[in-house]
Amino acid sequence: MTRVSEITTLAGQVRGPVFQPGQDGYAEEVAGFQTGVPSSPAVVVGATEADDVAAAVRYAAAHGLPVVVQSTGHGLVTGADGGVLVSTRRMTAVEIDPASSTARAEAGVHWGAVIAAAAEHGLAPLSGSAPDVGVVGYTLGGGFSLLGRKYGRAAEQVRALDVVTADGELRHVTAETEPDLFGALLGGRDNFGIVTALEFGLVPVTTLYGGGLYFGPDQLGDVLRGWRDWAATAPDEVTTSVAMVPMPDLPMVPEPLRGKHIAQIRVAYLGDAAAGERLVEPLRAIGPRLIDSLAEMPFTESGSIASEPPHPHAYRGDNTTTGELTDPMIDTILELAGPDAPVETVLLVDLLGGGYTRWNDAARFTVRALSIVDDETADEVRAAHRKLFTALRPWSTGKLLTFVYGEHDPHEQAPAVFGETGLRELAGLKAKYDPANTFRLSHNILPR
Repeated sequence: MTRVSEITTLAGQVRGPVFQPGQDGYAEEVAGFQTGVPSSPAVVVGATEADDVAAAVRYAAAHGLPVVVQSTGHGLVTGADGGVLVSTRRMTAVEIDPASSTARAEAGVHWGAVIAAAAEHGLAPLSGSAPDVGVVGYTLGGGFSLLGRKYGRAAEQVRALDVVTADGELRHVTAETEPDLFGALLGGRDNFGIVTALEFGLVPVTTLYGGGLYFGPDQLGDVLRGWRDWAATAPDEVTTSVAMVPMPDLPMVPEPLRGKHIAQIRVAYLGDAAAGERLVEPLRAIGPRLIDSLAEMPFTESGSIASEPPHPHAYRGDNTTTGELTDPMIDTILELAGPDAPVETVLLVDLLGGGYTRWNDAARFTVRALSIVDDETADEVRAAHRKLFTALRPWSTGKLLTFVYGEHDPHEQAPAVFGETGLRELAGLKAKYDPANTFRLSHNILPR
């Protein structure tokens, strides 16, 4: 059977569309939020249901091809050249069960849809800073939310996963029925299958006190040190970060920030406005602000806290977790990711601790770097990021899978992301569930 007839057979087995290079709709289906990592799969299946995903995986396995999922939101495909790409953006069903405070979301759902549906019942998910991020990919990466210091990672709220494994079978997986696979999916992301739906818990949150304090370029060091000192005694009810951002000189940027390398302290506090005002007094005392947007808000507006850009673009990023944020670390950050750095860099420091200690009690902060790239600057950006994180290595306690963006070599980051012990355990499970390494295109775990 020729490849053309094989693909015709595949198309007859799925309800969604099937694309090949050069066909109308192929480029749109392949395009993702991360435009800096080109992808040229041999076949794209636009899945509309779990059975479509299963057919695509069986096709890939039968022909010895790698298969990867292009979920939705900010989902990253680390190169699918010559393989099978499964697009799940058409799978958008959301169900809320207020009696059990749970939600079920298919693989193409954005957090914004869950936030809106849950709010009708006085509930909220452990969503992140951007409502246009996909539910499944975010959660499989751990899920570091705006409520995380109170409730922990989103992965801890997962009750069940519907997943297509490498044998092309659809499984309903829980911690009780298949504990090994359940843990591997939540720890190893898309190395073990394509998750077609998630069931997860919601929390009783309707409002929060939050927003941002924006400071000018001459205050960057004071902001980092002041925020660190304040964070040392911050209650678990507050999730917070500080970002240094080179703002473009463009009309859509608020005038006080336009063209400036600013620092933004981000706050999401589970308390009323009066308590919130008292909580942030030391932050306001750091100095004059360019903008102060802190206020009580419905959780449905929580995406306004970070106001991250919703448009696809090319970027590269990396991160490290640390147990402390010392003055020498801050000096290093300012030198290598501040206004005088060799490349423009968005630098974020997140406070962990609180509910996150159930996952990792050694990590107190994450330090993240992200830069816009093009064909001419990609190598320069990668070198600058490598220099930054090499300098921070003495304080490093690990790395988060969620915040590794744009690496072309999917094997390079795996040891740092999973750790030596974790990688050995996951490699054993990989040999059990995917011995042919069909799912090998994203921070791959090799079968042991």
